[in-house]
Amino acid sequence: MERINDTLKRLSSSNGFQQRYEQMKKEIMENKEVQAFFHAHSDVINSSVVDKSMMKLYEFISQSKQCRACPSLSECKNMMEGYEPQLVLNRNVIDIEYHKCQKKLIHDEKQKTEKLIGSIYVPKDILNASLADYQLDTAERVHAFELADKFVAQYERGKKVKGLYFYGSFGIGKSYLLGAIANELAEKHVPSLIVYVPEFFREIKQSLGNHTVDEKLDAVKKAPILMLDDIGAETMSSWIRDEVLGSILQFRMLENLPTFFTSNFDLKGLEYHLTYSQRGEEEKLKAARVMERIKYLAEPVLVNGPNRRN
Repeated sequence: MERINDTLKRLSSSNGFQQRYEQMKKEIMENKEVQAFFHAHSDVINSSVVDKSMMKLYEFISQSKQCRACPSLSECKNMMEGYEPQLVLNRNVIDIEYHKCQKKLIHDEKQKTEKLIGSIYVPKDILNASLADYQLDTAERVHAFELADKFVAQYERGKKVKGLYFYGSFGIGKSYLLGAIANELAEKHVPSLIVYVPEFFREIKQSLGNHTVDEKLDAVKKAPILMLDDIGAETMSSWIRDEVLGSILQFRMLENLPTFFTSNFDLKGLEYHLTYSQRGEEEKLKAARVMERIKYLAEPVLVNGPNRRN
């Protein structure tokens, strides 16, 4: 039986193999990322190190080229889906380490949050929403679009920036606008969390028995960008208003975390709605406290037009 070394030696002596090897080596040496790695480790890397590491280097340039052209995580062409290669030195041999790419990190973060909060509701039309497809058929919708586009363009993590409070009647595309902003931000590798408020509040009440309220609240409080969809659609108890909604908004206000809202109420109408608890109690001061936080976090923006659900 022929030994592996003997087989490789025999193959390497053939013209076809040698031509393919030289072509592979040429591609590797012309790769800018490889050149930058060589330059950074010029005190260690020599021709002997390169020759011993040729297959790893070829694996690297093949994978990284595909990664840069990757349209989505599900279409990842790399050896390990959602992981991108990084060159490292390992005992004077060039090796590869794989790390999660930005798309994989965002995907995993979304999955983690979705597992924790079952009330996240993102219908298909919102999941696929795009600012490019947003209908600009009224002056108010144009204004809303401009503010949304400006936020996406100017957002930087850690920088204080106000969110937007979209309000208007039923079915005019307020939630769609949230989805469009979330998708545009995802293109910039910025994760966001859209929470359908009525369902979230129902789940919080149900979570009292299994002691997961704090865990779920923390996930919402600490989201880099939070979008509260359809606030004011339900009659809140004093506890939900003050201890759940109030604590979320207080945390985000202190941490200057961007927060978006959609509502059928303008700010004045929402304050009136929050004033009366499920028991019919009038609590103007507590409602005013919540509203001050909303006003601090978001700029009110009217969205109008025909009902697009009909």
